[in-house]
Amino acid sequence: MIAIIQRVSEASVTIDNQVKGSINAGFMILLGITHTDTQEDVEWLSKKIVGMRIFSDEEGKMNLDLKAIEGDILLISQFTLHASTKKGNRPSFIEAAKPDMAIPLYKSMIVQLEKELGKIIQTGEFGADMKVALINDGPVTIVIDSKNKQ
Repeated sequence: MIAIIQRVSEASVTIDNQVKGSINAGFMILLGITHTDTQEDVEWLSKKIVGMRIFSDEEGKMNLDLKAIEGDILLISQFTLHASTKKGNRPSFIEAAKPDMAIPLYKSMIVQLEKELGKIIQTGEFGADMKVALINDGPVTIVIDSKNKQ
């Protein structure tokens, strides 16, 4: 499971010209699920995300997490994070989990993030054509791969 976490001052997702979700300060997360991911990946990654201390404290140091700033999460499914570009110029998405496996894990991630954060998060819609807008604060962008826990 790969998460691209962007620290944002605001973010939103629009589907069919309707805003589906929007947040102010917090994380806009792109989540890629592969066929080897499990509930263990969901639990590890959700804890890592919510505990990520990348918001500035009173001294300007990245020392605060989402809870400390009362931040929000906008979670977007993104199968293209598992693109293989090894051969040619057309990416292969064979490593991305099929919907019958990915959807339950995506829904589980929503539940787990809400549990960890202690409030409802905003989401896109799995498989939809989404327009994502954000203001990356910093910019700060962190990549976490649950298969590479370093």
